[in-house]
Amino acid sequence: MEPPKPFPAEAVPFFREGISLTLSMWSALQMAVENEWGGRNSRARANELCEDIFNWFTQSKEPHYIDDLEDKLDEGLISLNTEAQDGSIGEVAENLMILHEECMEGNYSSIEKLREASTHRDVHSHVRQVMGDDDDTSDSDTNSMGETDSQMMTDASLPDAAPVGMSIDEEPSTNAIEAEDGWTVVGSRKPKGRKK
Repeated sequence: MEPPKPFPAEAVPFFREGISLTLSMWSALQMAVENEWGGRNSRARANELCEDIFNWFTQSKEPHYIDDLEDKLDEGLISLNTEAQDGSIGEVAENLMILHEECMEGNYSSIEKLREASTHRDVHSHVRQVMGDDDDTSDSDTNSMGETDSQMMTDASLPDAAPVGMSIDEEPSTNAIEAEDGWTVVGSRKPKGRKK
């Protein structure tokens, strides 16, 4: 396989944005960032992953193999004490490879779709933090797909999640109750009674 062609300078800002949008819609990564599973600098680690991927694509003199990219994504999650066993790493890697090829050709239509999809998505995630090296605790119940994933796959070919740098708008509920099993039960924020 030939070494990669030089990346066109005019495509750089589009490709950077595409990487950021792609990773911002990856539930496993975003849950790790929002919950600081990698510590207080979890967001900085996610941003480093974006930069590492950009550099891998644009500065590498070696051919780009999807397996190498999958390893890079997996290492990024591991740095945040997170595992994804739902196939989302392969999905995200494939989307990034396609995005790179399109940007090399001056085609930015996928980035437009990503922009649109990032403004119309719900968060549905079942990602769990990895709590150590023990085999029993390293299993992860990870699911990066939401109820709207068929639409998302059509629009952007990506799993849905909250974007990097975006916080959840809802304020914490003041009527949370600690349950016996360690879960927090949150009551409705709607006032009780009939509307007049």
